[in-house]
Amino acid sequence: MGTLAGRRIVLGVTGGIAAFKAVEVASLLRKEGAELRIVMTRAAASFVTPLTFREVANAPVAETMWGAPQHHAAHISLASFAEMVLVAPATANFLAKAAAGIADDMLTTTLLATRAPLLFAPAMNTVMWENPVTQENVRRLSARGVQIISPAVGMLACGTTGAGRLPEPEEIVRVVKEHFTRSESLAGRRILVTAAGTEEPLDPVRYLGNRSTGRMGYAVAEEAARRGAEVILVSGPTPLETPADVRRVDVRTAREMYAAVLADYDGVDAVIKAAAVADYRPAETAEQKIKKSEGTLTLTLTRNPDILYELGQKKTHQVLVGFAAETQNVEEYARDKLRKKNLDFIVANNVAEQHAGFAVPTNHVQIFYADGRIEECPMMEKTALAGVILDRLENVFS
Repeated sequence: MGTLAGRRIVLGVTGGIAAFKAVEVASLLRKEGAELRIVMTRAAASFVTPLTFREVANAPVAETMWGAPQHHAAHISLASFAEMVLVAPATANFLAKAAAGIADDMLTTTLLATRAPLLFAPAMNTVMWENPVTQENVRRLSARGVQIISPAVGMLACGTTGAGRLPEPEEIVRVVKEHFTRSESLAGRRILVTAAGTEEPLDPVRYLGNRSTGRMGYAVAEEAARRGAEVILVSGPTPLETPADVRRVDVRTAREMYAAVLADYDGVDAVIKAAAVADYRPAETAEQKIKKSEGTLTLTLTRNPDILYELGQKKTHQVLVGFAAETQNVEEYARDKLRKKNLDFIVANNVAEQHAGFAVPTNHVQIFYADGRIEECPMMEKTALAGVILDRLENVFS
């Protein structure tokens, strides 16, 4: 029996040249024991015949809402059947329709009718993928909980090279299996994660802050809990929802975060310090709103405690993981931080890089290790990067 035995998956196939890879996706899912239903758009059927999917997947194929239905209200039947809806490939046109809530064919209508998790694997020309409209659609979908598997980089059907290739079928199926498999690889471990930015008040109205949304830290906390760890999430202000099975401690300022982290530090096995903590705070906080006046306004700032440095000095058995969000000299600054703060490894990225900074669902990082190694990670979803980080943490534990 495969790891997906009995899992009910609706595979949506849209009209791109990568549709031929979806045949292999269907084959692999079937080999893992999944029970499949296939939904093809009219354009998809121009690339691969429905008969191919019926034979490979041993599953019914829905193409239109207007033919003789196998079930009454076929889109409702498909929506109710699904434990997951996987769309591979997901074209730019499909992403736009899904983001807008358009339901004009069997696939998009099924999406609106289902409560199942959604997993989209986009594939298209690089320029189309990088188009701001497409990226906005991806952000909107991600914000609604759709999991996006970022396109791979390589040679495309149009002859150019860049991001836009459908990930290999094995990678897509791996993500599907990961969704349905709760690992216990971190069972018995206590992990503290910090996330989001801190806010340092100037007066009752204003504060000094940064652009961190907390997405990366929350993804790490969610993945750690999925692997069976007891997770403490010390979070700055953010609208993100607390991941399941995670204990959240809300703080606002750097000093509040420092106190919250130190309170649990002795009893944890690892700290993953993903928060963007303010290095400085106003030396004085005005009791009333600072009013506009003629001339300039001078603010005096004072240093906040360096939380990660303090943890490194107090380190006994804990594994320490840091983050370095830089705009230049990434390797130099990351290595310096790794050494000074006594870290086991540090995840560094250039936040000025497109699609790799704050408030986006993806990131492109390098991981620097205490033994001198460097690991280059391709652009990927922050949820996928959370898995990479925790894989490396497990390596340290072992």
